Order: sequence, then structure tokens, then C-alpha cells
Amino acid sequence: MINMNVDVAIIGTGTAGMTAYRAVRKHTNKIALIEGNKYGTTCARVGCMPSKLLIAAAEASHSIQKSSKFGVYASEPPIINGKEVMQRVRDERDRFVGFVLGSVGEFEAEHKIWGMAKFVDDNTLAVGEKLIHAETFVIATGSSPKIMPQFFGLGDRLIVNDDVFEWIELPKSVAVFGSGVIGLELGQALHRLGVKVKVFGRPGRIRPITDPEIVFYAKKTFQSEFYLDSDSTIEKIWRDNNEVVVQYLTDGEQNVERFEYLLAATGRKPNIENLDLSRTSLQLDSNGVPVFDPLTMQCGKSHIFIAGDINNDLTLLHEAADEGKIAGENAATFPHVTRGVRRSMLSVVFTEPQIAVLGETWEDLHNSKTFITGRVSFEGQGRSRVMLKNKGLLHVYADPLTKRLLGAEIFGPDAEHLGHLLAWSHQQAMTIPQILEMPFYHPVVEEGLRTAIRDADSQLKNN
Repeated sequence: MINMNVDVAIIGTGTAGMTAYRAVRKHTNKIALIEGNKYGTTCARVGCMPSKLLIAAAEASHSIQKSSKFGVYASEPPIINGKEVMQRVRDERDRFVGFVLGSVGEFEAEHKIWGMAKFVDDNTLAVGEKLIHAETFVIATGSSPKIMPQFFGLGDRLIVNDDVFEWIELPKSVAVFGSGVIGLELGQALHRLGVKVKVFGRPGRIRPITDPEIVFYAKKTFQSEFYLDSDSTIEKIWRDNNEVVVQYLTDGEQNVERFEYLLAATGRKPNIENLDLSRTSLQLDSNGVPVFDPLTMQCGKSHIFIAGDINNDLTLLHEAADEGKIAGENAATFPHVTRGVRRSMLSVVFTEPQIAVLGETWEDLHNSKTFITGRVSFEGQGRSRVMLKNKGLLHVYADPLTKRLLGAEIFGPDAEHLGHLLAWSHQQAMTIPQILEMPFYHPVVEEGLRTAIRDADSQLKNN
């Protein structure tokens, strides 16, 4: 075995690992940056960027299909060239990945070590023929799609989101299991691109929405466009030649349908199975993930830090970057550990209508705090009706004593932008009256936001 001694060992080169490396590099040159899979980020390779490319193509198709409502007519249905759609997805995806790989290429060559890392003890990693002894560690190995046992045996008919972006041609049919971010985004996009899609979810779940009123509205809205079923009982799933067969009960009636593929979008699991964390003295939670402080990213009181999707906390790129920076800084300056600055929570789903959730959710608040809810429907909102995007609800939550904005859940047009405005307001600890003092142009979708804020303000005055 070859022995190496470094100050900091970083496991993983995704968003969190790369950010941690940059933070550590400011303090020391004795670094091991270890990767056992592919350099680069989940977002660029198989996540946010390629999915948005597919969604963009779907939006183009959908715009043509609904143009007649404006008095503008085109061929209907539009001609969709699946090969060209997927070629652009792959080309642009590769371009984004190239930027990330370029960044990794700028890292010091002597710092990069290829291979799977396993803990030997609290202070040592085994990577192939190397034993790496480090003063501190940052674990940033990310996450992977979770595969449910009932999907076993489907072979190459079972796909995850990673596989979708390698398609040369669009398939004819896909069964999507999961009504969270991935299932909804890809399910709707594929439907709009002419693929027969059925989305099967869990009862009462349209993640990340938690507000029952908005969940109900969103479910009905999606169901008016494509098949979304969260009430059926899945009896059996099997492979028959090159097809996936799904047998399920709906309202007591048995249904059997065939699909080219089954897309598993049933969540993600932290990549911990190959780390041999049991060889360390770390306290692990029920999922085998080290218990950590989200403000310092420190695992207990140890010299080991954790960042990114592996911690199964906020699996979002900007959160992974923040965590990587905090973990890297604290690993480099250990035993001096400082609390990092965390942003207000913000999550966006790029369906149509879009979804945005920020601050404290309805679920967070329901059993812990007294709060008021300001509401607006986009069905009659001016700018939304002009664009024929007048579907959706927005709820803002406020503290009746301090009048501070606590959070919001949005299902509606331009939710990605409305969510940002409210997240900025939340992080600045603004009150409902203070938000109303901000400028609102006319006619804009943000006027709908103002209506919800006014509703909240009225309730606060009458409280």
C-alpha cells in the first residue's frame, strides 16, 4: 500500500465537493480530492440542466397546440421530431458538462485521486492501493435514484432520470412512478412531446407542495392535462419481452397496461453504501447517514464534515454549494469551527403551472405555530389571463404577532420568479406591511402576489 498524508481529504467532485475544494485551497495545498465515478455535477449531467432542455422542447410544442386560443393557427398536432429533440438535449447537456469539467481541470493535478474511497478508521481512507491519512475529511458523495423492490427484474426497461437524457429517440410510452419534482417535470414534458405517459404517485402527494388546498388544486390541474393517479393500488409489475406491464386497481376495477419503459422517480438515496462508515466512530441516523449540524456541517464533534445531497437534507444545487463552502472552510480551519450563513429555503419545480415553496411550509407551520394565510387565485388575475396562464393558487404565511412573512407555497404562472421575490423578502425578515410598500408594476403577474399579501395584511389588522 502507498501511504499519503494530507490536511484535508474531500470525497466527491460534485457541486458540494468542488466548492469545498475551493474553500480548502485557500488554506492549504495538502489536499486529496477523491472521485470514484464521474467528475462533475448531478445538475449538469442528469439533473436540472438536461431536464430543463427537455421541458423547453415540450413548452415549444405546447405553445403551438394552444396557439389557436389566441386566434393564431399552426399545424395541430405539431410535428415532433424525437431524434432532433433528444439531439439538442444531449448537445446542450454536454456543453454544460464541459464547463464543469473545465473547472475540475483547473484543479491541481496532484490533488486529484481516482478511485472509490472507504474509511479504514476515523483518520484513514483506502482508495485502491493508497492509504490516505488526513487531519479532516469532507464527505460529498451525493445521491442516487432510489429503486423500489417491485421494479427489480425489469432490466433495461427500467430507467431513471439519468437514462432519459441518453435516449436517441423519444419512446412511445412511459409509466412514471413518483409525483415529486422529477416525476412531474419529466412526466409532463414527455406527455407534451407526444409520449403516452401515466404518472403514478402516492396519495395526497404533489411534492414539494404541502398545503392541502394547493395540493388538491394542483392534482386536479395536472389531471386535466395528463394521467396522474395517486389513488390506485399497484398489484403487480413485470416485464414481458420488451415491455413493462403494470397491473393496478382503480375504484375496484383492475387495469393492465403496457409501456416501453418504467421511469423510477421515487426519490433519491444518499451514496453511503461504499464508504464503510461503520468503521468510524460517527453516530449514524436510521438511514446510515452521519448525524451533523446543518450550520457547521460537522458530524458530531468530530473532524469529519458532510455536504451536499448525501446528507439528505436540502437536495438543491445552491444548498449543496453553500454546504460545501461551510464544510470546506471548517475542515481547513479545524478545530476552529464556525457556523455558516444559510439562506432561506427555496425550491422550484418547472412544470406548468410552476411550483415554488419557500421559507417555512404549511406542513412546517401546521403543528407548531399560529399563523395566518393570505390567498390569491390566478384564475382571474389580469396578466395571467392575458397570457392564457390563469391557473394556480398562491398562499403566503405570516406570523400574527410579529407580522413577519414566514413562508409561502405557490402553484401558478412564473412561480420561479414569484418564489425568488418572496424568498428574498423572507431572508430579509420583512413584515407583510413592509412588502406592501415595495413597487408593483401594472400589468404583471406580481400583482397577484400583492393580492395575497393584501389579504394577509387585512387579516393581521383584524387579528
